[in-house]
Amino acid sequence: MEVFSGRPRGPERHPPVGGSRARRASLLDLHSAAGQVFLLQVVIVVLLVVAAVGAMALQAASDALQQGRRESIIAAESFASAPGVAEALQSPDPTAVLQPRAEAARKRAGVDFVIAMNTDGIRYTYPYPREIGKKFVGTIEPALKGRTVVEQAGGPPLPAGRGTDVQAVVPVTDSHGKVVGLVSAGITVRNVAGLWMPQLPIILGSGVAALALAVTGTTLVSRRLRRQTYGMAPVELAELYRHHDAVLHAVREGVLITDADGRLLLANDEATRLLGLPADVRGRPMRELGLPEPITRLLSSPEAVTDEVRLVGDRLLAVNKRPTYPQAGSEGSVVTLRDTTELAAVSGRAEVARERLKLLYEAGVGIGTTLDVERTAQELADVAVPQFADLVTVDLLEAVLRGWEPTAEGWRQLRRAAIGGEQRMVPVYPLGEVITFSRRTPQMRSLQERRVVLEEDLRQAHGWREQDPERAGKALECGLRSLVAVPLRARNVPLGVANFYRTVDSPAFEPEDLTFAEELAARAAVAIDNARRFTREHAMAVTLQRSLLPRRQPEQDALEVAWRYMPAEAGVGGDWFDVIPLPGARVALVMGDVVGHGLHAAATMGRLRTAVHNFSTLDLPVDEVLGNLDDLVVRMDNEENTDDAGEGQEGEGVTGATCLYAVYDPVTEACTMARAGHPEPVVVRPDGTVTCPDVPASAPLGLGGYPFETVELSLPEGSQLVLYTDGLVEDRTHDIDVGMERLRRALGGSGGRTPEETCQAVIDSLKPSHSSDDIALLTARTRRFPRSDVAMWDVPPDPAVVPSVRARCRETLLEWGLEGAAFATELIVSELVTNAVRYGSPPVGVRLLHGRSLICEVSDGSGTSPRMRRAATTDEGGRGLFLVAQFAQRWGTRYTTHGKVIWAEQLLHDGASAASGLAPVDFLLDQFDDPGL
Repeated sequence: MEVFSGRPRGPERHPPVGGSRARRASLLDLHSAAGQVFLLQVVIVVLLVVAAVGAMALQAASDALQQGRRESIIAAESFASAPGVAEALQSPDPTAVLQPRAEAARKRAGVDFVIAMNTDGIRYTYPYPREIGKKFVGTIEPALKGRTVVEQAGGPPLPAGRGTDVQAVVPVTDSHGKVVGLVSAGITVRNVAGLWMPQLPIILGSGVAALALAVTGTTLVSRRLRRQTYGMAPVELAELYRHHDAVLHAVREGVLITDADGRLLLANDEATRLLGLPADVRGRPMRELGLPEPITRLLSSPEAVTDEVRLVGDRLLAVNKRPTYPQAGSEGSVVTLRDTTELAAVSGRAEVARERLKLLYEAGVGIGTTLDVERTAQELADVAVPQFADLVTVDLLEAVLRGWEPTAEGWRQLRRAAIGGEQRMVPVYPLGEVITFSRRTPQMRSLQERRVVLEEDLRQAHGWREQDPERAGKALECGLRSLVAVPLRARNVPLGVANFYRTVDSPAFEPEDLTFAEELAARAAVAIDNARRFTREHAMAVTLQRSLLPRRQPEQDALEVAWRYMPAEAGVGGDWFDVIPLPGARVALVMGDVVGHGLHAAATMGRLRTAVHNFSTLDLPVDEVLGNLDDLVVRMDNEENTDDAGEGQEGEGVTGATCLYAVYDPVTEACTMARAGHPEPVVVRPDGTVTCPDVPASAPLGLGGYPFETVELSLPEGSQLVLYTDGLVEDRTHDIDVGMERLRRALGGSGGRTPEETCQAVIDSLKPSHSSDDIALLTARTRRFPRSDVAMWDVPPDPAVVPSVRARCRETLLEWGLEGAAFATELIVSELVTNAVRYGSPPVGVRLLHGRSLICEVSDGSGTSPRMRRAATTDEGGRGLFLVAQFAQRWGTRYTTHGKVIWAEQLLHDGASAASGLAPVDFLLDQFDDPGL
């Protein structure tokens, strides 16, 4: 027999929906309409949810009780009809047979008890054996008659505990249908409740979820209502409506609201007055109001309108039309009407005034962007055309263009500086032409009388036509109509004249135009005068700086040199360069840059250049030259920063300078250089390879106390050394790395170029359109001193070898074709070698260089420098260097790492020494004690 459990499977449980979302404080404000609606809706929702939850709980309990009754009947009938139950009830000991079977059936059926009893109600089975044999508690009479009884009754204790139980009593019949016993099965109330209690969380969760959804919906509705009512109370809403209605009908602007069908929904008092509407217009179509067709068509169309002027009666109405609530998809329109009848009379003048103000603003911005006189004059002409005039010419005094202070003597001659407009259609004097105006012309009258001159009709302007009748006639034929001549004056100084012309296609100038023309010219005159003064000061500064820079190349055999210098547009700076011949056919190259701009920087540059010349004359090593220059800059800084220094000096405080100093020796092809904060040089090899030698970057000049590192490069003949200042490679638009790369590209393939061509190629590639810093560029191509023009040999430290040295010197000079210089050279070599052997230390060497001049060098290992003195008649010596100085063009001492070199240079003219005739023989012999020498 198949037995089913009496507990149905409930639905799957879900956790209740989370709590309601937090309300804003404004929703709980009971003074607002939204707060009141929110509270009322929440109360209604809570009551509905509570009632629904209660009804669901009662229904679940009733369903559970019915389920318990069914399970009791099924269990009782199943046991009563089981095989052997009727026979067991008639057996001598029914309890022994039925008690185990009843307990097993109870457990299988899931009920609390299964009781078998006789027809008298005496129990044969019971979960607790002690209760067997007692009277059954319940109704059994209907069951004895063959019916099933279901009831709630109490009884003895059960495994589920005491309490009311739901029990069913069914008869047990034998094979003849006779009731031989009864079977009762039941469930206690506690177990019945267990049938519906699992559904209680679902019921409560559903209630909570329903409450949350209802409160959320209520919150959204209340928020929307709050946005619509702005959180105001009903009384405030009513008051707001009254205020809105009062303002709507009080404003001096007509307001109309129409729906999508063109019906009038609202018209305030001003709209009614402007359109002449009747009183009962609300709800009527716009086409039935009797308005003029243009305004009716405008108000009925769905298109938006902005400040369209329509004539309604004798009024000019400015109409603006927009859709009502376009974000809500409404197709209605709101129309505003403004009476512009009075404004129409002044709108033209206001528009002209607005255009004039705009033009003056453009003049203030567009005139004077540069400090160039002609460019500033052209900016005036460009600004005035075509807003104010059809043709503009600007004539300036010659002195103004040159930067000079103008004088009255040069008024009649003016130079055409700018032309604006369509000059090809009207014949005018071309740019740059000097014009001599007669005294009756408007231009000269304007200058002399210091006022604006108006010629409304040029056909009647006799003075203007007398200036150049032929040109004037052609101009009139081309349509030239009127002229305004305005003097350009600044600081009560005349600068020139601005001429504004109009053609027949434009209205003639009127007297009210004169004030504007004068204002426009006054602004331009200030800018022109500033440019004039800058031109003068810039010319002075450039003249000063160019006077401090090299004017021509010095004579030397080591390098082929070319240079470029371009001052900045805003003023000169402290860039400088130099090429300085040194003893021994060597050449020093200098490139420097003083911090700052102006005359002070230029003057400082001149001082530094002079100092470099002096240090070079001493033939100091490269690092010592920069060290001495550094000390000089420090002293200059200290001088500038003293307490008694003048106030307001331009560029006060020389904060530093940069410098690159290089010495090239054409004999050894070695170049020794060092740089103090200066950009590194670039070397172009003879094959066109561009490299940047790794010259150590030392501190700029003026910091004091920092050493300067030197480097020695080998530059084969034909190599080009390129020195420059930072203005060439640095710009506001890019950094120095970009500039260096551009410089390398410009120098690429320059191995076959001359230094002049290299300079031009670099300038063409790198020169900015508007330079804010000076640019200095120096290109030097190396030469090698011919080996055949160099003679050198070592000298043993013995005075007896001096005659042999003279003889060898004579032989060398004969090979070079310098017989005329042999006597002086032998004398010089003899004296220098004698001094080196007698007072110096080995090794002693002699070197002769034959180039533009004849150079004699004697080296020794001593660091003591000889000093020339004038020997007395009683002295036995001291006349050697005096003889050398008399026969040589110049002489000096150069120190080396191993000693010193005493050199003497003779200028050559046709193979003879130029100094041979400078010292009379008698005068030289008088310097010796022995007249026989």
